[in-house]
Amino acid sequence: RMAAAPPSYCFVAFPPCSKDGLVVFGKNSARPRDEVQEVVYFAAAEHDPGSKVECTYIEIEQVPKTHAVVLSRPSWLWGAEMGANEHGVCVANEAVVTREPASESEALLGMDLVRLGLERGATAKEALDVIVALLEEHGQGGNYYEDGSSCHTFQSAFLIVDRNEAWILETSGKYWAAEKITEGVKCICNQLSLTTKIDAEHPELRNYVKSQGWWNGDSDFNFSEVFSLADDHLACCSGRESLEKQGGDVSAQAMIDVLRDKDSGVCVDSESFLTTASIVSVLPQDPSFPCIHYFTGTPDPSRSIFKPFIFVDDVKLVPKVQSPSFGNDDPAKKIPRFQEKPDRRHELYKAHEWARSLLENDQDKGQKLMRIMLDLEKQGLEAMEDILSRTEILDPAEVVDLFYDCVDTELKFFK
Repeated sequence: RMAAAPPSYCFVAFPPCSKDGLVVFGKNSARPRDEVQEVVYFAAAEHDPGSKVECTYIEIEQVPKTHAVVLSRPSWLWGAEMGANEHGVCVANEAVVTREPASESEALLGMDLVRLGLERGATAKEALDVIVALLEEHGQGGNYYEDGSSCHTFQSAFLIVDRNEAWILETSGKYWAAEKITEGVKCICNQLSLTTKIDAEHPELRNYVKSQGWWNGDSDFNFSEVFSLADDHLACCSGRESLEKQGGDVSAQAMIDVLRDKDSGVCVDSESFLTTASIVSVLPQDPSFPCIHYFTGTPDPSRSIFKPFIFVDDVKLVPKVQSPSFGNDDPAKKIPRFQEKPDRRHELYKAHEWARSLLENDQDKGQKLMRIMLDLEKQGLEAMEDILSRTEILDPAEVVDLFYDCVDTELKFFK
């Protein structure tokens, strides 16, 4: 039996379910418990003709221009679990298991495709087109974990969102199907969810599944039924109800509350997996307002705070949420891979470990610290709401240090 995929959850809410003409996106990234995630920014860039880009395992052709991106990623790999670009596109991926075993040979990881979609797509649909073209050309495969003793492989699903629409993209090998969403609340998790509403698909998809004997062509084509292992395609989404209960009021805060919820299973804290990082993005449908992306950069959102990031030119880099770089000496880059595990903890991660032990060992102090932290988070959320309710255009100078200052303040409290 294939190993279970880590139970991450991704959400999107559109008006009228969400507040004030905002599209709200969120993801909890469930990964191996001790894995460190960093938050990294890459500026837009021009690239010489013929240049290559080195992804986690393979090198592929670079494009002439890449967009600015901010990513939350396991710090040993090139791609990302989730992130956003300067055009208000957000992408998150899910590891899924289908009836086709995922390939162990090194190709693109689902996480590489997240970053490639963000760097190359100025809309959700463009990012989708980029991902499926690269899938066709290079395939997906390789170890999902930093583990030298065994190879964990999965197929990928993606939630791709911009200010106007979202696409749920589900894949098995190079075959794929996608559904377009423009209203209501949607959740994807670590199992296939597409059924008969398919708005785009691999041109050979139906012929392929017929040739495999998985579909006879007479019944309605149901992607999850055709590709899932028996009985795997259940309604997975415990968090969706809580968002729908908000009526027309899904806001950044409501999304954060859902991501923090351990009882529903959305905030994973199990023997093998932990929510190692989280993101919430608010995308105003009115393009004159900036998109705001909140990152924790630390594990367990119920004990972390969401800090806002806004794309502006010359945005200040934040080394304190970046893991150390080992260059070509990184065991993830040497073959055989992962023969040792370097210490990838960044400064904020280490400070959090201290705070976690305080929460566990001295409840009074821990609770007091948590209250201060949540108060800090609330100030950030209110300041962002203020930006989104103004009539005048945002002055970039006002937010160039935004994420940097929030991380800095958080660290000061831990000191």
